[in-house]
Amino acid sequence: MDDLRKIVWLASYPKSGNTWFRVFLSNLLSESDQPADINNLHATPIASSRELFDEATGLSSAELTLDEIDILRPGVYSYAARNSKEILFQKVHDAWLLTSTGKAMFNLDVTRAVIYFIRNPLDVALSFSNHLNKSLEHTIQVMTDDSYAFNSSQNKLHIQLRQRLLSWSNHVKSWVDESDLPVLVIRYEDMKSDPFNTFSKAIDFIGISKSEQSIRRAIQFSDFKEIQKQEAEKGFKEKPAKVKTFFRKGIAGAWKDEMPEDLVKQICTDHAEIMKRFGYLDESRNPI
Repeated sequence: MDDLRKIVWLASYPKSGNTWFRVFLSNLLSESDQPADINNLHATPIASSRELFDEATGLSSAELTLDEIDILRPGVYSYAARNSKEILFQKVHDAWLLTSTGKAMFNLDVTRAVIYFIRNPLDVALSFSNHLNKSLEHTIQVMTDDSYAFNSSQNKLHIQLRQRLLSWSNHVKSWVDESDLPVLVIRYEDMKSDPFNTFSKAIDFIGISKSEQSIRRAIQFSDFKEIQKQEAEKGFKEKPAKVKTFFRKGIAGAWKDEMPEDLVKQICTDHAEIMKRFGYLDESRNPI
């Protein structure tokens, strides 16, 4: 029987560096002497793609309930793995959860590796607020809501399936602590401060062998200014319709200048355990 462990899950809570890594990956794998087109990236489809679901199952997801879809999603990824001869990269914003039948939606049978991207929730809140086109206060509440999901309305047919996010803290714990998958945690802040070693660690974990020169060129071609320039010139097809730009600022620590102190304290209280664990709070629980 063929080994189906071909999928690399690029998992994250929204606005945590997932798309930036996908741009880097496209530049790395293309070996081109020009930056990759952000609207034509190496195949890294989102795991919640309705098109993939309908193709794999032979069913119309529009005729199924949200829970019925979830039950069938593990089979969708088995289908994808069976029909690929090479590594598959799947972007994921869902939390790692079990379906109502007790099966992991993202299971070990098809998994080669998980790269889990984490970012200071103080910066996530700013970027996610822009992404949702909602107030900071609303977004901070969303980040504590275990029932929050993308595309959960039964009255509107989205191009993506429902994605249950849980709270920011529980999203992290679901992938890092609760899944039985091989997970490498990559901090957004390390991607910014030490890109060569951080990106190198990620591709080593996946099992991709590339020269130092190729890695450095891919990092150069994935520079945030290059990505912003491309979006300004020709747009970005993954940008939500209501927001001005997908790639906002891309800096670490923007919260220090942009977030009111009371909201900083609220996030640090809501997510103290995980923030401390991953280096976003000091021993006195002050934000770093």
